[in-house]
Amino acid sequence: MTNQKAESFVRRSGLVRGAAMLLAGCVTLAGCDQRRDTGAVVVSAIGARPEAVDASRVALDTPARLLMDSTAQGLVRFDATGQIEPGIAERWIVIDGGMSYIFRLREVRWSDGTPVTAAQVVAMLERQFRTGSRNPLAPFMTAIDEIVVMTPQVIEVRLSRPRPDLLKLFAQPELALLRLQPVSGTGPFHIARGGTAPLLRPAFDPGEADPDDQHDLKAEEDVRLIGERAARAIARFAHRDSDLVSGGSFVDWPLLATADIAPANIRVDPAVGLFGLAIVRRDGFLAEAANRAAISEAIDRTALTTAIAPAWDPADRILPDILDSSSLPQVPSWSLLSQDERRAAARQRVAGWTGGPIAVRIALPAGPGATLLYAHVAASLMAIGITPSRVALDAEAELKLVDAVAPYDSARWYLASACVVCGEAAQAAVEAAREAPTLAERSVRIAAADAAMNEDVAFIPLARPLRWSLVTARLAQWQPNPRAWHPLNRLRADTN
Repeated sequence: MTNQKAESFVRRSGLVRGAAMLLAGCVTLAGCDQRRDTGAVVVSAIGARPEAVDASRVALDTPARLLMDSTAQGLVRFDATGQIEPGIAERWIVIDGGMSYIFRLREVRWSDGTPVTAAQVVAMLERQFRTGSRNPLAPFMTAIDEIVVMTPQVIEVRLSRPRPDLLKLFAQPELALLRLQPVSGTGPFHIARGGTAPLLRPAFDPGEADPDDQHDLKAEEDVRLIGERAARAIARFAHRDSDLVSGGSFVDWPLLATADIAPANIRVDPAVGLFGLAIVRRDGFLAEAANRAAISEAIDRTALTTAIAPAWDPADRILPDILDSSSLPQVPSWSLLSQDERRAAARQRVAGWTGGPIAVRIALPAGPGATLLYAHVAASLMAIGITPSRVALDAEAELKLVDAVAPYDSARWYLASACVVCGEAAQAAVEAAREAPTLAERSVRIAAADAAMNEDVAFIPLARPLRWSLVTARLAQWQPNPRAWHPLNRLRADTN
């Protein structure tokens, strides 16, 4: 979804047209939202109660990612626009043709006041990608050969293969540096009051030019972080008891139609990533690539996305753009056919199957958006003679939903993430792209992997990830971005 489309997404969404009368007499967002800029910023993050956890041991949901990013920054961070800014590292250089990243650490302290050392940083980074780490980014950090201490203020990350996208990985909350015993981070916030909805307060930064000014904090600089279900978060915002709802996805989008929220407060990110069905069992009817393709071509993507959120762009290919591939994205052979022609071909393929009735289980999350998605996928499958059933996301299934924002802009991430269960040729091609010794060779191998994945039909693309937030006028620094990531220290214009 382009930035221009993202800006008009809500205005064109039929699901929130019932709230259009709220715009009467409103010219700007500020005109529709008269909340004062007083007191702590209240943030509802969709998910569980926020807790400080180690990403090398457990996957993080939105509240946990926000808490981690707020209290335990990494070498670098994302700013409000999704671009890289300094974290623990004040500056860095890339040398040896992209094979070495050298970071100079700034003067920074753990939340208990003890100084951060280069040796600690190296040990914590190594923990994130060592064998056995459950960090979801660990498979994409295999190019890191070693991390070494050069001086008390300088570390070097040495690579076995060049990775121009390494900084975007280091900026992810999953790579924030958290000391575990005792649990301690480096800001930009510290937890002033704990509990189910922790109060975050700007941390003292010894690197600031005027440290005395940091002791004169305003209540407006605090953030209260609440983790809760989408329905409660939307209701809280509608009752003017919060300033931001973060972490919205297609699952919860239909709930917005039930609340009196001005469309101008509903913000959609131009998120990039994967949204589709991975084929996780390859037996019976699904053992043949042509049969898997029949399921893919039978699904009416335009009807599906329009039913959930009008102006949500459908997708029929894994790669959204050429990215770092040497070729344009591969498209399925049926992409130029009409929907009727696609469905007729798929029905013929199913009719020719002699292995008995075909039943397909589809693993989806709970929520109204997922219910709408299942209804349309199920209707498409039943129209060609396949009996579908819906199961929980962690249950045994033939098809499983993948809904993920890309952490960095490499075609290899898309292909590796789509290759949940692939054939040997496709798996080998994706692995070959990972091991490419040069960027030029990598781009050629990525193109080959894209072709192999297209032929293997291991993934059924449906759309691009849908990510939304509810934002009040006081959060003037909030900006939509492709990472769909909004740091809590980059919400109000006068925050650090």
